[in-house]
Amino acid sequence: MSGRGKGAGKTRAKAKTRSSRAGLQFPVGRVHRLLRKGNYAERESAARDNKRQDHPATPTAGCRSEAQQAAGRVTIAQGGVLPNIQAVLLPKKTEKPVKAK
Repeated sequence: MSGRGKGAGKTRAKAKTRSSRAGLQFPVGRVHRLLRKGNYAERESAARDNKRQDHPATPTAGCRSEAQQAAGRVTIAQGGVLPNIQAVLLPKKTEKPVKAK
């Protein structure tokens, strides 16, 4: 009978993360999982954006609306939810006294 004998087997090596193997700081496994899941935003074409005539009052408003449009349908992992508090439950604003002339 041939076999491997009764000697003790090799001890299992300590697990190494893919981040440490690649020498990176961010979690490679988590990024890979999210990419496999595939909650991607719709593709935007650069040519279509150039055709629109959008002139906001200030450049910052234009940047803000552009950023919201780009990230509007993106799911952020572990991002949480925005609180939706009804107006009835919010504290009432006190009125300032009117100065007499």
